[in-house]
Amino acid sequence: MPWHTSNRILSLDKALIMGILNVTPDSFSDGGEFSTLDSAIGQAGKMIDEGADIIDIGGESTRPGSARVSAGEEIGRVVPVIEELAKRFDIPISIDTSKSEVAEAAAQAGAEIINDVSGLQFDPRIREIAAKYNTGLVLMHLRGDFETMHAQEPVEDILQEVAAGFRSSIAGANSFGVPFENIALDPGIGFSKTFEQNLELLAKLGKLKSEFAAYPILIGTSRKSFIGKILGDAAPRNRIGASAVSAAIAVMNGANIVRVHDVRETVDAVRVAEAIKNIR
Repeated sequence: MPWHTSNRILSLDKALIMGILNVTPDSFSDGGEFSTLDSAIGQAGKMIDEGADIIDIGGESTRPGSARVSAGEEIGRVVPVIEELAKRFDIPISIDTSKSEVAEAAAQAGAEIINDVSGLQFDPRIREIAAKYNTGLVLMHLRGDFETMHAQEPVEDILQEVAAGFRSSIAGANSFGVPFENIALDPGIGFSKTFEQNLELLAKLGKLKSEFAAYPILIGTSRKSFIGKILGDAAPRNRIGASAVSAAIAVMNGANIVRVHDVRETVDAVRVAEAIKNIR
């Protein structure tokens, strides 16, 4: 099944690479690096040259311990970048936000995908914006609210928990007229999960994929702390190769979209994984 956005239909014959563009001062891996318009546009162009299929722009960090910013501040960070990218490049732009005001301002500026880390929990009105502008909509699984999402007690069966969260988010989106072909699902690696559960979700991703076969599955493991733990507490900048490996494994197990900081390395790893997968 292809994935529909407000401006195009994206083929899923090969995995799509979603490049992360954080225009924040405090993101866990690259905070402050791309907070000016020129640096953000330069980084977006670099990722496009390296093979990104989508650019995902975020104006609020969701790292552990991060503080919420106002919708106005978030809009001020992301909208100028979206407007400039839409002028310069013919590429799908995604807005990474859990606020409906930001989602609407981004859609008006040229974003054609809304990437909601809360799966409609923080601000259910996002489904109205997605339906109004016919955007693609990524529904991620997490538990808790913004302040507690990284401090939840672990559930016993993470696959069952994620599947239940997906069903609830999909029903909420459908109830406001978001077409099923516009929806993608993200298990939320690193959010409300233990180290072991992050690994389990990647290893058993095929089970989720089989239950939700009508929806693209998006995986975001890039530079995350569980990878650092495997590597002996390696710093985010030293997790690039391992992140590419995790993306390749995700694609082998059914992921259709991978969200990454390091595009070139991930493209190479994913294309090798796809070549092997196509022989099986």
